[in-house]
Amino acid sequence: MDILKILVFVIFGVFLFGIESLGDDGLLVFDYYKETCPFVEDIIRRQVEIAVLKDPRMAASLLRLHFHDCFVMGCDASILLDSNDEMVSEKLAAPNLNSLRGFDVIDEIKYILEDACPYTVSCADILTIAARDAVELRGGPGWQVLLGRKDSLKASFDGANKYIPSPNSSLETLIANFHEQGLDVYDLVTLSGSHTIGKARCLSFRQRAYQTNPEEEYDRYERYNTYRRILRSICPETGQDQRVAPLDFRTPARFDNHYFLNILEGKALLGSDNVLITQDHDGEITRQVWSYASDQTLFFASFVKSIVKMGNINVLTANLGEVRTNCRFTNH
Repeated sequence: MDILKILVFVIFGVFLFGIESLGDDGLLVFDYYKETCPFVEDIIRRQVEIAVLKDPRMAASLLRLHFHDCFVMGCDASILLDSNDEMVSEKLAAPNLNSLRGFDVIDEIKYILEDACPYTVSCADILTIAARDAVELRGGPGWQVLLGRKDSLKASFDGANKYIPSPNSSLETLIANFHEQGLDVYDLVTLSGSHTIGKARCLSFRQRAYQTNPEEEYDRYERYNTYRRILRSICPETGQDQRVAPLDFRTPARFDNHYFLNILEGKALLGSDNVLITQDHDGEITRQVWSYASDQTLFFASFVKSIVKMGNINVLTANLGEVRTNCRFTNH
């Protein structure tokens, strides 16, 4: 009887330990690599720091990689997989082709981590930590990253074409895209603030530069037309698709709340940015934009909440995925 009690206690203890290792929510925890790779965040931070020092735009690129990954099947590093005989890479989908950057930075981080902690740190967790570090290094907020994601065994080319929002999306479409991922209008507006850093290609803002709406037909103070002329000088009606312009013309390399000031002045670069105001019929989004434009601390706190929520989308844990040794290929 005593032996039976001991066995029950041991089994129950193992069960509790397993649950605890996954966190209270059964998914992710802050110190997942505490024993297996204690310096993981220091290593990633250092490499992101080097990359951003070489190319300040890389901060926005790493943040965007995380976003584009999470919106297709969840935050599982499927965006990093190259094509093979059985699968077409998400990198070749329309929203990503000749647009996403930073794959070499992730490769370098993975190479170093495999040397320091072999078969331990997932590519999905690397993406998540790198996005946090990129934001913080450009003056944005920092936050603790929940860890324990596993890597997907497949990619979804069709999913990337379907679920990643277009730079010319209507507000209705944007809301639907975010809702599909379990994110609400509040998250949409908040995460759109990521456009306070980085640049976009002419291909992404050409429609914005040449298509006017009724509100802009009569522009007494040249509020819209002056900015539009600047965009047209960068992006001709045809050709030069790869020429770029800053998403935030005020402070293009600093993560701050100026993106929301730009929207209020009609000077946001992408059509999908401007519709937050122009197609907001009940005024709820406009009030949120005003709040962020007038209070950067509020925006930062909201951004942390929303990006942590996004980083939890359909994560793979335990035996549902793997830890890739090379982020571009599955292990088998």
